[in-house]
Amino acid sequence: MTAVPGQRSTAASSAVAGQAAEEDLRALFGQSIAVFASLAGSTHVVESANPAFFAAIGGERARTGVAIAELMPELADQGFIALLDEVYRTGEPYTGRDARVVLGAGPHAREAFFDFTYEPRRDASGTVTGIIVIGVETTQVKHAQRLMVEHRAMLEQIARQAPLTEVLGGMARCIENLAPQQMLVSVLLADPDGRHLRHGAAPSLPDFYNEAIDGIATGEGVGSCGTAAHRREPVIVTDIATDPFWDDFRDLAEQAGLAACWSTPILARDGGLLGTFAMYHRTPRVPQDTDLALARVFAGTAALAIERHHVEQAKAAAEARARTAHEELAKAVRAERQLRAEAEHRAAAAADLADRMRVAAAAQAARPHPEHCQLGGAQGCTASARIKVADSWGDAAWGCEAHVEEAILNVRSVFIASEELGGLAAYLNR
Repeated sequence: MTAVPGQRSTAASSAVAGQAAEEDLRALFGQSIAVFASLAGSTHVVESANPAFFAAIGGERARTGVAIAELMPELADQGFIALLDEVYRTGEPYTGRDARVVLGAGPHAREAFFDFTYEPRRDASGTVTGIIVIGVETTQVKHAQRLMVEHRAMLEQIARQAPLTEVLGGMARCIENLAPQQMLVSVLLADPDGRHLRHGAAPSLPDFYNEAIDGIATGEGVGSCGTAAHRREPVIVTDIATDPFWDDFRDLAEQAGLAACWSTPILARDGGLLGTFAMYHRTPRVPQDTDLALARVFAGTAALAIERHHVEQAKAAAEARARTAHEELAKAVRAERQLRAEAEHRAAAAADLADRMRVAAAAQAARPHPEHCQLGGAQGCTASARIKVADSWGDAAWGCEAHVEEAILNVRSVFIASEELGGLAAYLNR
């Protein structure tokens, strides 16, 4: 008889202790950044939760007295309601590490990661009456880790001077992989005059779309990218179907299955326009702070890659100009040398011819010959005839030094008609 009251006293004490512990937990997690919620019954009704819990799931859903599956219907398809059911049924706690969960739905959905514990609540008899949820959101840490790895890889690509198309294409795929929901990334490059945007990279957008927007003008109301380039500031279009910036491109976007576009200008260190960086979505979407931070980080990285590309292009162009100038200089030097050699050859030939003509004139002076040059053509020549020349056909004539030199240089069949000076033999053997 005395044992029964003792047992009841122990059970009652346990119940009181359990209630006190739960009150302590509520007090402990009341202002904590860790999420806390107390769920009751097999339907997991939210009895109480701290501000961090409601902030994590969305402040607009901050209410109690409703089943968790009703408050957060997106959890059912992700397996978390089934986990709660299992803990409630078995009484065994469950701990998750870096568990991924998509919170909310539609344009406001976001990816999150948590370390959490489902701890069963028991009554005085040990029966499970509910579950205590305690967790810490690790989303920022998780995203930062993934971002650091991908960002480091991109910087290494830029450092080793990988082609710009390779860097931008890799960046686009990286961001698409980092995004919690399907995202399609596009990078457009500004023309030197900053008035048009050219295709840079868009590995997941259809070719017809990329071709259609290649070369679009920068200006107010020219889609998200044209407007962002014009304003030099981000332009967030959450619903292409209703936004006036997309009036001229709405049909094209619909054909490509695009419903939202957030565009960030890519600016050089001096503020000049380098291009635009755009995030597209298949459904209307409102960006989270993490989305905007991601855009800023990669827009800055793209600026680094594009500026490095411009520097390399300028360097290559300068080197090409230097090579061309060197080749032209070398050609000029070769031509000058050739001309000098030809001039020297002509001078030597002219000197040799002059010597032969002087010798011929002296040798032929005593021979009978006409008084005036016979090589002046129709106009005639009044200079004294000094030297006799002939050609291979047997014709011969006397001429002055000037006309004889002209005939020998310009008519290949002409030679000095003198056996003593070699005559025809010299002509044949020249």
